[in-house]
Amino acid sequence: MSTHDTDFSASPTAAQAATAAQTYQAHMSPEEQEAAAAAQQADDATLLAAELASLKAQNADLADQYLRAKAEADNARRRADEEVAKARRFAVDSFAESLLPVVDSLEAGLAVQEVTIQQIREGAEATLKQLQSALTRNKVTPIAPDAGTKFDPHFHQAISMVPAEQEPNTVVTVLQKGYQMAERVLRPALVTVSAPR
Repeated sequence: MSTHDTDFSASPTAAQAATAAQTYQAHMSPEEQEAAAAAQQADDATLLAAELASLKAQNADLADQYLRAKAEADNARRRADEEVAKARRFAVDSFAESLLPVVDSLEAGLAVQEVTIQQIREGAEATLKQLQSALTRNKVTPIAPDAGTKFDPHFHQAISMVPAEQEPNTVVTVLQKGYQMAERVLRPALVTVSAPR
C-alpha cells in the first residue's frame, strides 16, 4: 500500500480517541495540563456567555410581548368602558324620548279650559296607555302576582300576614304593583301574605 492510500480499517474509533486523549493527558507536563485546563475553562466560559446572551435575548423578547399584550388589554378595557358608558347614555336617551308623547298628552289635556269628567277620564286612560306602552318598549314590566302565588322575597315585599284559606306563605292581595326592568327589580310588589294555620 502506498503512502498516499488511506487505510480506513486503521481509523480510530471514538472510544479509542478518548483513550488516546487520556493517555496523552497522563503524559502531559503540569504546565501543559494547566494550559489545557485553562483552554477548557475558556471554552466553557465562551459557551456560558453565548447561552447567557441567548437567554437575555429571549427575556427581552418575552418582556416586549408582555408589554404589548398589557397595552392591548388596557386598550380593550378602555374601549369596553367607553362602549358601556355610551350604551347607558343612549339607553337613558331612548327611555326619555319614549316618555315625551306622555308629556305632550298631559300638557294638551291641561291646556283645555272646559272639560267634562268623562273627557278627563278618557284623556287619563289614553295617557296611561301611552305611558304603559313606553314602559313596555323599554322592558319595564309590572310585578303583580295572582292570589295564591308563592311568596318570593326577590319580587314581593310582605306588608302583613293575614289569615286565609289558601296555602301558607302565599300572596293574598297585591296592595301596590312592583316593576322590573329586564331581570332587575326596580320596585317589589307590596303584598299581604297568608299566615301559617
